[in-house]
Amino acid sequence: MKYVVYLSGEIHSDWREQIIQGCARKGLDIQFTSAITDHESSDAAGDGLGAETSSFWRDHKSAKVNAIRTQTAIKNCDLAVIRFGAKYKQWNAAFDAGYCAALGKPYITLHDEDLIHALKEVDGAAQSWATTPDQVIELLAYLAA
Repeated sequence: MKYVVYLSGEIHSDWREQIIQGCARKGLDIQFTSAITDHESSDAAGDGLGAETSSFWRDHKSAKVNAIRTQTAIKNCDLAVIRFGAKYKQWNAAFDAGYCAALGKPYITLHDEDLIHALKEVDGAAQSWATTPDQVIELLAYLAA
């Protein structure tokens, strides 16, 4: 079975590459999509609409432009993997999880055990919770079989 998997969340580690490469090594027929993960590019997404003197309005415009990509990718995916890292608070990832839940899109959360309490509602709506990219790869291998 071919899947389209949306990779959401934390951008400061190589978890996406680990999952993509691990699935490729297993020969899985999975197409991966993601938000723009280059922080500066993401922050500048709305700059083409005109310069802003306030960082609030620049962020506001860029968030709306980024939402076009995110909403489209989530609507078109078969399932999502949503990563929460320990160092930064990924409000966008929590929003993506809620959006998946509202659309009835299955999702897997990926986070360390020390975030269990903070993410109990997000995990409660997830179809699975993993603590490592290798666990996600094994889940995807099972699903794509």
